[in-house]
Amino acid sequence: MPDRLHASGKLVGMEISVDGVKLTYHVAGSGPVCLVHPGGPGIHYEYLRMPELEKHLTLVYVEPVGTGNSGLLPDGDYSVEKYAYFADRLIQHLGVDKAFFLGHSHGGFVGLQLVLDHPEYLAGIILYDTMAFNGPELHDEASRRVDEYAVRRPGDPLAEQVLTAWNEDDGLPPDKARHLDNLGRLLPVYFKDYPATRDRLLEWEQSIDLTVDVNRQPAPWDVRDRLGEIAVPALILVGEADFICGEKWARQLHEGIPGSELVVLHDSGHFGHLEETAAFDDAVSTFIAKH
Repeated sequence: MPDRLHASGKLVGMEISVDGVKLTYHVAGSGPVCLVHPGGPGIHYEYLRMPELEKHLTLVYVEPVGTGNSGLLPDGDYSVEKYAYFADRLIQHLGVDKAFFLGHSHGGFVGLQLVLDHPEYLAGIILYDTMAFNGPELHDEASRRVDEYAVRRPGDPLAEQVLTAWNEDDGLPPDKARHLDNLGRLLPVYFKDYPATRDRLLEWEQSIDLTVDVNRQPAPWDVRDRLGEIAVPALILVGEADFICGEKWARQLHEGIPGSELVVLHDSGHFGHLEETAAFDDAVSTFIAKH
């Protein structure tokens, strides 16, 4: 294994330059190599740390361009195709024959585009709480699920908090503090049982961070008509209670990608690696061991 992947059991930060733009990544663990791409866009990678998987895999946590310690793109072109290009360049830099790719939420968009545009270095993709498009249809379905969440919890202050934050979300100015506050108020709807989970995740919640780039341009994207082209092994993971990247969209992926595997985490929302850690880790480890 290349020296750049020797993490010695500790998280090691590294960086490369891609077309003059800094791309930062962090390596931990040992075993087969898997690039881990966070969601957002703009959410820092720390929320996606998976210490148990690091016991079996070499996880390469990327800080995507426009995020954290990586560089910003002056033209604001944060298209899914651009993210996939940077991910491919990082995989090539790692010096392994093939790597797995795990993308969460928006990171799953990147994984799908990556396997369509640059499949040569991929051993398989893990599509975690994601879908094959981005646009008004996503927002409309998520809004419906937020309304359902509130109806099921009449008089619950958390539900009222979520509704208020969701309705404010689209009109927020490009201000990091405002976006972080809004995300914090939305967190309950991202979990199957937020009150039960929060007590053990206070440190995780406090670590959530994001980068706001005022130059970021809207990036509509849809590859649903290309899913049949995917020829590498694919695992689709979804939390049954995920309001934004739910089972409806996961099954659409499963039906469209030949030979794909689908695992539904019945006691999870958008963060199955936290709510059902053992089941999540087993699904990922089993998939990678087979391929």
